[in-house]
Amino acid sequence: MARDEATLDVSVGTIVAYRLFDIAFAIDLGKAEETWARTVRTGSSRGRLTTTPAKAVAFGVPPVTLELGTLTLSLADGPVHTTATARLFDFGVVSIALRVPVTNLSWTAFSQRLNAVDRAVGLAPATGLWTELLDRVRQGVGDALIRPMPSTLEEDYLIGVAHAFSEAVTAEVLLARLDLVPLLSGEQRTLSDGARRDLLRHRYSYYTDDMVVLTWDRAFVYEPRGDSDVTDVLEVANAQLLEMRYYDELLDAELPRMYDLVEATRRRWALPGTKRFANLAYRLYTLVAEVTELTEKVDNALQVTEDVYLARIYAAALELFRVATVSAAVDRKLSIIRDTYAALYDEASSSRSGLLEVIIVVLILVEILLALIR
Repeated sequence: MARDEATLDVSVGTIVAYRLFDIAFAIDLGKAEETWARTVRTGSSRGRLTTTPAKAVAFGVPPVTLELGTLTLSLADGPVHTTATARLFDFGVVSIALRVPVTNLSWTAFSQRLNAVDRAVGLAPATGLWTELLDRVRQGVGDALIRPMPSTLEEDYLIGVAHAFSEAVTAEVLLARLDLVPLLSGEQRTLSDGARRDLLRHRYSYYTDDMVVLTWDRAFVYEPRGDSDVTDVLEVANAQLLEMRYYDELLDAELPRMYDLVEATRRRWALPGTKRFANLAYRLYTLVAEVTELTEKVDNALQVTEDVYLARIYAAALELFRVATVSAAVDRKLSIIRDTYAALYDEASSSRSGLLEVIIVVLILVEILLALIR
């Protein structure tokens, strides 16, 4: 069936650009909400899925959403107004979203607008805009950031959302009449059949008139009922990926340092080395405990039980973003550190036992020597 994009317009839609930052070990969300209301005096709310029953899908710890106001984004065909929000997750991630409203655009123009937004938010001026918004969040929440850190890791994601078309359509009709590939790939040149199939492989529908298509860095969502549950789920999956990447890099840097410390401790004299082994073992135990606690929070950021549709989308996003792969790498490195901690603890215990044996032998010799002198 030939595509007829020219006669099918996006009547109401939104383009959402996300930029996620890891800014702290953790965030006290209650304190952040209170501080923001007192110092910035703009709106904030606790996150919840809009249409899904709480018993079916719910946030582990509901994030806090902060209103950052209206901004102007410069595109090639002129400026557009966008609303900015920030969402704080308790495991230390801030997700900033820019939402560009869309009305009465042809499908081709909608795809071009999304690609223009993608180019604009990636340029140097927009990079400064992300930094400015992040600084505003940092200053607005103040001491709610627990062990803040400079933002060296980022994730970005782009979603095109259509709430209504110029005529009533089903998911099958959309696939037949619209070419989703330019929107999902950002490419203007014609892709191969294999590349097109890969882009459209993660496609999901629940009703006849809704559809979600996922890729690594973009998604298209057709949701005529206007809820944001799918975009919220994709935001959580990106936040989980970012946090797992942070711990993967943290442990990558920690393992060589750990090997050097163990080797340096073993080269020193045995008597003070006993305490050094114990101190190093305690340090590694603390690291493992902290990382394990935070990764459990990340794993439980979203709890999906009964909503089959959102569960499929969430699972597909986690697989597509390779969250499980990064999480498995973190677990392997934690296992290495746990084994090293156990070996150090055993070595420290053996050193103490050896020291006690030497002391006992010395005391016996002293007793014998004193007896001979008498």
